[in-house]
Parts: sequence; C-alpha cells; structure tokens
Amino acid sequence: MKRIVGLFLALLAYASIAFAAVNINSATKEQLESLDGVGPVKAQAIIDYRKKNGPFRSLEDVKKVDGVGDATFEKIRKDIALSGTTKVDTPAKADAKKEVATKEKAVAADAKKSAAKEVKEDKKVAADKKATSEKTASDKKVTAEKTASDKKVTAEKSASDKKVTAEKSASDKKADAKKAADDKKAEADKKAADKKADAKKAADDKKAAADKKAADKKADADKKAAD
Repeated sequence: MKRIVGLFLALLAYASIAFAAVNINSATKEQLESLDGVGPVKAQAIIDYRKKNGPFRSLEDVKKVDGVGDATFEKIRKDIALSGTTKVDTPAKADAKKEVATKEKAVAADAKKSAAKEVKEDKKVAADKKATSEKTASDKKVTAEKTASDKKVTAEKSASDKKVTAEKSASDKKADAKKAADDKKAEADKKAADKKADAKKAADDKKAAADKKAADKKADADKKAAD
C-alpha cells in the first residue's frame, strides 16, 4: 500500500508541472500541434473549421473537425479550453508536456500493476488462510473420528472381555458342579460297593462257618461210628 501511495504522489508531482490549456478558439497551428494526437493536418483542419464556422461553442464541437474523432478528443479534452491565453506555444514545451503525460501514464500503470499485485497477494493470503483453516478442520475431524473409533474399539473389547469372563465363570461353575456331582456319585458308588463287599464277606464267612461246623459234626459222627 505504501508503494501505491508513493506512486500517486509521484503522479501528482508530475501533474504539478503540467502546462495550461490550449485555447482552441485562438491557438496557432504550432500551439495546436502541441496537443497529444494532433499533428499538422489536424491542427490546420481545426483552424479551417474555425474560420468557416466561427468559434467553438463547446469542447465537444472539436469532434466536428475532420480527423478529430472520439479517440483524439479523449486525449486532448483535459488540455483544451474555449477561452483564456494559450501558454503552450513552442514544440519544446509540447514535447515536455507529452513527456509529462507519458510519465503520468507510466506512474498510473505502475500504480495499477502494484495494486493488482497487492490484490493477488491478498487473494493468495486469503487462499492460504482458507486452506489452513480447512486443513485444521479436516485434522480435527480426523482426530475426532479416530477418538470415536478408539472409544468404540475399547468399548467392544471391554464388552468382549466381560462376555469371555462371564462365559468362563459359568463354565467353571458348571465344571465345579459336575465334579461335585461326579465325586458324590463316586462316593455313593464306593459306599454301595463297600456295603455289598461287606455283605458278601459276611455271607461267605457265615457259609464257611456253617461248612466248618457241618464238617466237624460229620467228622465227629464218623469218629463215633468208627469206635
């Protein structure tokens, strides 16, 4: 922005040395030739028109002169007047004026170029800022999604662990209950087997005693019979 201000100050400095307007109703051919875009032919045409039609009543009337169209009029309109004294009366001054105009255009072009450059830079800064903002938003979104995903995975793992623990606990309880039942049945079976074995032994012992008694009785009988 400082560069633009400097360029406009320079433009004003050049403008301050600009020459007074050319009175198109009284200027000589040489004075008319000092105007931008007006050569000997157009200058003479202006004088001829003046002689034939009288003084120009408005600045726009100069466009009625052969060879002076809108383009030429736009170049000279700021440098012409309908009255007053024409001070631009030498080719040297005309050249100086053209040089001033050229410098003014150059300064204006530089200012325009500088302004365009600043606008471009501002747009780039805005675009970079927007890109940074969008990247930040994108990063936040990715982080939020990752956090949510991690929480979901953690919750699912915790639920899975709880389920596994519950299933293991139920399985252990079932195994313990089966073992207790098996132990109880084994103990009952052993108790029944022991009881059965004891009964068989008692029966065997009783039979053996009876057999022995019968054998002894028979032996006594056989002995008596022998005597």
